[in-house]
Amino acid sequence: MTDETTPARESLAQILGGRRGAIDASIPPVAFVAGWLATGQSIAWGAGVAIVVAVLLGGYRVVRGDKARAVVVSLAAVVIAALIALHTGRAQDFFLLQLLSNAASALLFAASVVVRWPLLGVIVGLLVGQKTRWRRDPALLRAYSWASWVWVLQYLIRVVVYGLLWWAGQVVALGVARTVLSWPLVAATVAVSGWVLYKSLPPEHPGLRVAQEPGADDRPGT
Repeated sequence: MTDETTPARESLAQILGGRRGAIDASIPPVAFVAGWLATGQSIAWGAGVAIVVAVLLGGYRVVRGDKARAVVVSLAAVVIAALIALHTGRAQDFFLLQLLSNAASALLFAASVVVRWPLLGVIVGLLVGQKTRWRRDPALLRAYSWASWVWVLQYLIRVVVYGLLWWAGQVVALGVARTVLSWPLVAATVAVSGWVLYKSLPPEHPGLRVAQEPGADDRPGT
């Protein structure tokens, strides 16, 4: 019995993965700031450098076997950010798309918990092949709800930091924040939400890959 449940207790980081994607996402913004500084604060040059770096990075990822769709989405985000900055003439607006997307993500994750469809559960359920069966397990539903709030906090941290720096026009600081709040914050979020997730589950629960019907574990349904 213990042999069957042990694999289910894999860490959330093992299930989610994605470290390389989070790191890669912070490189074009850094390239934008570097190009902007090196050319006397030229937004056009900064945008051009960011796009070129994003194209090279995307090509490398495709060669390494990453999905082309994910690469195209990442490249499109850089191009849109560059176009926004070029249109407004303000270098800090290169980071506006990231600010807005984090605000939207915070609202989406929070709303998903309120309507009892926590997005962390949706994501993990798809990754482990469980689809939506986890919603029939009160323990998993409760655990995913608590853990999803950690992701809401992650997005709110970015919104506050990016928002203040964007409002102040601190382009270099935005580039630094974009790097610090990418993989390091994602790693911390995955670790903390994983701890909350497993801490919220009863000790006898078989884990994330097994959804139990109410009453299946001899506990009263809640």
